[in-house]
Amino acid sequence: MEKVKKRWFRKKALWYNLDREEQTMSEGTVYTIGRQYGSGGRYVGRKLADKLGIPFYDKELVAMAAKESGLSEALFQNADEKASSSLFYSLAVGSYPLSGGAAFGATEMPLNDQLFLIVSQTIKKLADEGSCVIIGRCADYILRERKNMMSVFIHAPIEARVERAVKYYKLEGGKAAEICLRNDKKRANFYNYYSDKKWGMCRTYDLSVDSSKLGIDGCVDQIIGFEKAWKGYLEKGPSD
Repeated sequence: MEKVKKRWFRKKALWYNLDREEQTMSEGTVYTIGRQYGSGGRYVGRKLADKLGIPFYDKELVAMAAKESGLSEALFQNADEKASSSLFYSLAVGSYPLSGGAAFGATEMPLNDQLFLIVSQTIKKLADEGSCVIIGRCADYILRERKNMMSVFIHAPIEARVERAVKYYKLEGGKAAEICLRNDKKRANFYNYYSDKKWGMCRTYDLSVDSSKLGIDGCVDQIIGFEKAWKGYLEKGPSD
């Protein structure tokens, strides 16, 4: 049933120019960052944006999508990075069309797919404006046709993530590992449902970094160094 629904959504996505569309090239680099829970990926993104002096988008995407669509922000928050294949999620938000869905050409889609499409449009609009850092939400897949998009995944061993979750997220030590893994599963389900790639696999991203080996600042430097090497290679071209 899930595979049938997934095929149905992808067919709809083609009709609404979500899949493999021709996309414009903005100046600068758009950094998309996927992350394991507790790896510090969001913090890496924030420090990267601050160091480069460019906009940073995480939860802000939800508020922006809600404002642009005229829909309740709470509706987007309930759907944020959650796959529509979840039974609990389906019961919570339903599977009926939005009254304003016609504005996005999506009135026949289930509610959660409509919300994903609206957030996708917001992500594309932000990428059109120039360099920025975008956290999660399948941004790397949504922007995959853009030559100036650099995809990064931040990960770390579960022990390091538990330590960070206890220290910074104030989670109980006995429950931290379970919470990390549960959030990883939620993010993987969301990404794997709406894309044709696998969340967390190194070949899905341009760069995969272990934050436990480099630390937050080291990850930021690694991303900047990779981007410079990448742009330098594009300018010079293959040497052999």
